[in-house]
Amino acid sequence: MDRRTTLASAGAAMLTASTSALATTTPDVRAEREQMVPVPGGRAYVRINGDLAGPRPPLVMIHGGPGGSHGAFLPALPLAADRAVILYDQLDCGLSDKPGQPANWTVPRFVDELEAIRAALGVPRWHVLGHSWGGTVALEYAARQPKELASLVLQGPLISTRAWMDDAATLRGQLPEHVQAVLDACEGPKPPSKLECDAAVDAFYRRFWRLKPLPAWAAAYEKAHGLKLAENIYNAMWGPNEFRATGTLADYDGEPLLKRIAVPTLFLIGDSDEVTPTTARRLTAATPGAALEIIAGAAHRTQSDQPEVYCAALRNWLAGSDA
Repeated sequence: MDRRTTLASAGAAMLTASTSALATTTPDVRAEREQMVPVPGGRAYVRINGDLAGPRPPLVMIHGGPGGSHGAFLPALPLAADRAVILYDQLDCGLSDKPGQPANWTVPRFVDELEAIRAALGVPRWHVLGHSWGGTVALEYAARQPKELASLVLQGPLISTRAWMDDAATLRGQLPEHVQAVLDACEGPKPPSKLECDAAVDAFYRRFWRLKPLPAWAAAYEKAHGLKLAENIYNAMWGPNEFRATGTLADYDGEPLLKRIAVPTLFLIGDSDEVTPTTARRLTAATPGAALEIIAGAAHRTQSDQPEVYCAALRNWLAGSDA
């Protein structure tokens, strides 16, 4: 696809109109360019801020979930002042096509999807950031050792489900005892009411997923674009919540791939992240030449909890890895 190709369908054109309706919000979250990119299984929604032909390699950001959306990375848009920032929705997520075929929900296909986007945009070299489940995709992509990869950022990444579950157990142990008791009961043969179970899960999320409420401008963007978790993918690939893995990723282990990473790599977490500092240090040590950044006052959605510090850390890392 030509790099100057704009949206090709009326439905996609509506995305620009709905984004323009948010032009008066702060900060400015309008995309400078949007298109639907053919990927294995359908088309992925891609938006770009900044100049793809600029002197610095662009940054592509892979959302978590599975089943999340590009909306999670709106706080990172200030980085587009330095280089192009590419956000996209994985197939069956956000504004992308939704064929609803479980055969598409595999790690290799999501990795192929990322490469299809690079090729369609004509990007010769880029930085790749993967957050949470997006870190799995980024890790697998980097392990292929593509010559187009400038650097790798693994933000609160799912590197292995075993490590994630170990961290989840550690973090659950830091919750009030009565919350732990409810969570345990919810996983037992006679669970309490759904209301009680949801409240206990929310207590975990408030402590380790996101510390601050979603800003009004971000909530407005997500509402205008209908962005919400694709629960069919999340449940099928992961499970009922962040600390129970019952889906196809239940046995995932990407730790052996770490030694194959051949580019500058940054592990980035919040100090209250679902990936604990202990685990992050171990994974960093297992990755040749990798660095670790821990941002204070932030949980798993580090970019939402500490957006200025987050952008500053990424800006420094990317500038130092451009060459």
